[in-house]
Amino acid sequence: MNDARPPQMHDPATDFPVFSGGWDNRHAEWRDRLPATMAEDARLLPFWRGRPLLAGAGALGWIDAQSAVLAHAAPGRLFLGVHAGQARMAVDVSSWEPPGLDRAAMASFFDVQEYRHPALPEDTRFADLRGVMVRLDPAEAVMAATARALFNWHRTHRFCSSCGNRSDWASSGWQRLCPSCGARHFPRTDPVVIMLVVRGNKVLLGRSPGWPEGMYSALAGFVEPGESLEAAVRREVREETGIAVGAVRYIASQPWPWPNPLMLGFVAEAESEVITLDDELEDARWIGREELVSVLAGQHETMRRPRNGAIAQYLLSAWLAGRLG
Repeated sequence: MNDARPPQMHDPATDFPVFSGGWDNRHAEWRDRLPATMAEDARLLPFWRGRPLLAGAGALGWIDAQSAVLAHAAPGRLFLGVHAGQARMAVDVSSWEPPGLDRAAMASFFDVQEYRHPALPEDTRFADLRGVMVRLDPAEAVMAATARALFNWHRTHRFCSSCGNRSDWASSGWQRLCPSCGARHFPRTDPVVIMLVVRGNKVLLGRSPGWPEGMYSALAGFVEPGESLEAAVRREVREETGIAVGAVRYIASQPWPWPNPLMLGFVAEAESEVITLDDELEDARWIGREELVSVLAGQHETMRRPRNGAIAQYLLSAWLAGRLG
């Protein structure tokens, strides 16, 4: 059912952020017409309400075209490309309704529950990608994130923004086409700056309302129209904490499919330490290197460590290790 290649585990202390790599070939030129020989041998990845099918401890649950779970599949197969010599596609089986579904748990910040389909092997389940992303092979992690982002885009962009009529799935899931006015619509990616604000031996972390208790992270915000990335960094830091920022330096990026931002990571030099909160943050605080060690080790009394695989965790670990200069 799954590829035989052993997974390459992600090490957040040394690797780039999860989802920042790629797979063998996206083959965009095949999206309108996949060669028949590739289609016959394609491996399919089912998604159920934003959750990929997982197999074992750290692999995606690829299936073939004869799997009974495809009885629940929505029209259209999302062509991801070719990896390890096989075409890779994703399918949405969200019409399946498991018995006793706890909708409140599904709507929580992070759903820890796993969902088994009776027609699939015992070692497979649908689960939140965030819970396993660092255990997946890097290429599999990117394919899952790409599919999740695209399925979310289709779910929220079913109508033509030009004439208001319902649009159709097109180009193997990489476009939507309006049959009424002919407009073509392409997947949306929202640029978000996320910045590690530093001053001397300290970093600035913030907490948004509604986050799990003890969760802090680097400051972040959407880039506005007509705004450079550097200007967005300075504006967001000043708006959220009242702190002016001088030098801004790009570090790395991460596509984050909850729902569709591209996280653009920076280090920003603060010009003061005086914090004045606005209504976007519940709290913000400066912490030193010694305190950050206990946070990242999961030993801090009040602050939770950032999620492994997220770019905030990468920026903090890299800064602590002296790899950001």
